[in-house]
Amino acid sequence: MKFNTKTIHGGQEHDKAYGAVMTPIYQTTTYAQTTPGGHKGYEYSRTHNPTRNALENGLASIENGKYGLAFGSGLAAIDAIMKLFKPGDEIISTSDLYGGSYRLFTKVYEDFGIKFHFVGMENVANIENYINSNTKLIWVETPTNPMMNIVDIEAVATIAKTHSVLLAVDNTFATPYLQRPLDLGADIIMHSATKYLGGHSDVVMGALIVNNDDLAKKLYFIQNASGAICGPMDSFLVLRGIKTLHIRMQRHCENGRAIAEYLANHPKIEKVYWPGFENHPNHEIAKKQMGDFGGMISFIPKGSNYDDAIKIVEKLQLFTLAESLGGVESLAGHPASMTHASIPKTEREKSGVVDSLIRLSIGIEDAEDLIDDLAQAIG
Repeated sequence: MKFNTKTIHGGQEHDKAYGAVMTPIYQTTTYAQTTPGGHKGYEYSRTHNPTRNALENGLASIENGKYGLAFGSGLAAIDAIMKLFKPGDEIISTSDLYGGSYRLFTKVYEDFGIKFHFVGMENVANIENYINSNTKLIWVETPTNPMMNIVDIEAVATIAKTHSVLLAVDNTFATPYLQRPLDLGADIIMHSATKYLGGHSDVVMGALIVNNDDLAKKLYFIQNASGAICGPMDSFLVLRGIKTLHIRMQRHCENGRAIAEYLANHPKIEKVYWPGFENHPNHEIAKKQMGDFGGMISFIPKGSNYDDAIKIVEKLQLFTLAESLGGVESLAGHPASMTHASIPKTEREKSGVVDSLIRLSIGIEDAEDLIDDLAQAIG
């Protein structure tokens, strides 16, 4: 089954009760039993729910995985991964990553004795300098948030396997429409399903996808024991969103290219970060592991500072100034004061997240209207 077909049919079956084409919303906490332990596969909705299970099967299908797990948020999904480890373990992470991930790592799990190394992975050889007998996980974002750096997943997977270390990839920006990390050797895929998978800015959810049976068993146990699950209505919304993922991503990519090229040729723009440019440091790797280059773009206006960047995002009209990304509508953000404010300024700037950086999530509107909006805001 090809990808576009999987988004609609992958892991799905018609409702057995009445033949409903779309999985019903099983808005129930518990299920009738004929005798203690005698049930039809469901006993309590924290553990299993038919709507959530349909979503989890769909998630596994589109990522070419065996097991999918859905959580109450992307950070809840990451939290479940962190619970695989114990004090004294070490994790190597990309240095340019979502501020919420950085906050969870440094403000929560460092206090439990887990050590994190934040490494620029554009050159994967840098990873080797931090691997030791305590290393248990390599955490990769690619494209990274918000600098759009590209990490060679296959090369990192080779390093991870050589040292018997797990590899987890945050695939939120690319989505399985553009890249499928399990196929490239990753052990775990994480999604903030809030973003492109849901696609309509109306649900908060996280997801994990794995192939390994033992790893899946451990994560399912953590999911049930910790209880950070999503509800059936949210599951329904993301399952519905996945059914149009392929056509939405096609437009996100088309619009992203048009706007990246517009910004790159604008006399008042100093730098545009988008992996589709041939002069992007890892453009060839992006071409190899991605089907296209996505709808996320960051840029720096010439001679700008914090206040200048704020003025631009406040003047935008079609672009909404807001947290998050990946919805059908275009969003603009100021990472230093919004998504990455939890990272200390000195650490942010080491990875390029300067006060004048603006991040765009390109929606599926008419590209000409979006360009006109940027033109009036930039001046």
